[in-house]
Amino acid sequence: MDPGNDYRQELTRRALLGRGTLGLGRIALGTLLGSTLPSAQSAASAADGRSALPHFAPKAKRVLCLFQSGGLSHVDLFDHKERLADFAGQELPASVKGTQRVTGMTSGQAQFLVVPPIAGGRRCGQSGRWISDLLPHLQGVADELCVIKSLHTEAINHDPAITFMNTGNMLPGYASMGSWVSYGLGSENQDLPAFLVLVSQGSGKNPGQPIFSRLWGSGFLPASHQGVALRPGSNPVPYLADPPGIERGERRALLDDLASLNELSAARTGDPETRARIQAYEMAFRMQTSVPELTDTSAESAATLARYGPEVQKPGSYAANCLLARRLLERGVRFVQLFHRGWDQHIALTRQLPNQCRDVDQPTAAVLRDLRERGLLDDTLVVFATEFGRTVYSQGGLGDPSSGRDHHGRCFTVWLAGGGVRAGIEHGATDDFCYNVAADPVHLRDLHATILSCLGIDHARFTYRFRGLDAKLTGVEEARVVQEILL
Repeated sequence: MDPGNDYRQELTRRALLGRGTLGLGRIALGTLLGSTLPSAQSAASAADGRSALPHFAPKAKRVLCLFQSGGLSHVDLFDHKERLADFAGQELPASVKGTQRVTGMTSGQAQFLVVPPIAGGRRCGQSGRWISDLLPHLQGVADELCVIKSLHTEAINHDPAITFMNTGNMLPGYASMGSWVSYGLGSENQDLPAFLVLVSQGSGKNPGQPIFSRLWGSGFLPASHQGVALRPGSNPVPYLADPPGIERGERRALLDDLASLNELSAARTGDPETRARIQAYEMAFRMQTSVPELTDTSAESAATLARYGPEVQKPGSYAANCLLARRLLERGVRFVQLFHRGWDQHIALTRQLPNQCRDVDQPTAAVLRDLRERGLLDDTLVVFATEFGRTVYSQGGLGDPSSGRDHHGRCFTVWLAGGGVRAGIEHGATDDFCYNVAADPVHLRDLHATILSCLGIDHARFTYRFRGLDAKLTGVEEARVVQEILL
């Protein structure tokens, strides 16, 4: 028997081409590292990392991430400044603007004129949090929110900024937040994936920024931890149903035989993707029963459906996805992420932004109330996030109906609620123009570290060996848990 020949026979064309490009470099690296090749270290790291988790008692068991894609305007919705109206129509002071780079969409403007919020707002609840009148339902749950006003990022354009927020790196190819959580904590429901994703299109900018599947990809983590996207309608997972004429018992027998063959292949080649494929087949088999029940909302009460708003029974809407998210969370799904497109208000701000707010306002408040009433909010961390904010100055002519706001990563607002965070508070502050961080800066890496901390994970110790480095969601630069907002 020639093991080398057996291995070559098992090697697919795709694997041969992929591995062949490594050539002599792989041989040299193997000589230098000996038994610490990335594949060997990855397996060891996987075993050691998961056996030690959680590192300490978690406050949250699961996460709901409501990602507002396109760059939500903190100026208009959350970051109220009493004096901003006094500067309306005036040039943004050079001392405020500084030398910050701006996008090519406004860098050539002759003037950078201040535009106050397009709508009023009020201080809400016992906490007195200021929230725009464009979000009246969120005003009603203000005391549940932990608002961070000093978040900042280096990214200035959408794709790197969205990638950064969702994977901890501006470059594609890194593992997403949900995949990290799945890898570390696994699933509480063996009949559903640990990480599920739903996407909706808003009525602001249409179409919004593209949402790529790599945003819920597993990157270098085992493929079994990538997110599974549910499509709208009666067939949320393609090809999940058995073909006509195939009985359940026949499908089970087929998968058992296939698993035996794949295990033999995995034993010969040592390819971890083969075992990931076995797990995927088994999950699909279980989902054939769990998914139809999940998406059947006929048992929901009329009062519950009304709470989520008029679009709750429109498949693929943000409202419908919020209701599905609650159903997923109560079934033990570890990480649920909603992507809602349409927040990129470069133009027609006064028309697009109110429309976009109507999409999310009632369903977002509804899912918070629903989780609270079902006893789930205390151990579910809700994250309402976006990739960056918007400029206080106008993009386009002042007062022009076609004008809007440009990208702004120097400071922006996100909020958290539920598992592990203090309710009814705000953290951080910006200057009088919502343009620079004035107190308690929070970097994107700090937000990631804080999310992991709520789940009982020390971000500095939660690593995976990749390309000779101990890769982390928080990257290689310093990150800190924002203890001030935690219970």
